[in-house]
Amino acid sequence: MNKVFLQLDQKIAKLMRAWSIPALRISFGVIFIWFGVLKPFGLSEAENLLRATVVWLPIGKPGLWLIIIGWWEVIIGITFLFRKTTKIAITLLFLQMLGTFMPLVTLPDVTFQQNNFLLPTIEGQYIIKNLMIISSALVLGGTFYKSKI
Repeated sequence: MNKVFLQLDQKIAKLMRAWSIPALRISFGVIFIWFGVLKPFGLSEAENLLRATVVWLPIGKPGLWLIIIGWWEVIIGITFLFRKTTKIAITLLFLQMLGTFMPLVTLPDVTFQQNNFLLPTIEGQYIIKNLMIISSALVLGGTFYKSKI
């Protein structure tokens, strides 16, 4: 029984190794294209948070930034779909993430209950969950570099 279980476990692990990186890339692609395309058309639930985050920028109005960020996300998604452009996607993603975390600093009254950083609001949770996106991008990016030592 142990040997059968071990063999099955190894087969499952082999399948997971084979599909994990393509699954990450495709998942990134779908999520960024889907959520990104909602923004320019005013259909994103994150619209108010995004507008409030960029209102202080010295150039462009919040509506313009909504369109720019939305299409930026679509480009991130498209570049994740192709292995050859994944490094570009990761670079664009990390640049986008800088802005994504801004509301935690600039809008603490919106992202935390009673301004207590231990009590995120639903908006704060929406932002903080991006730590998993960053971690997944690090895993994906790490697959492009093999040690030559």
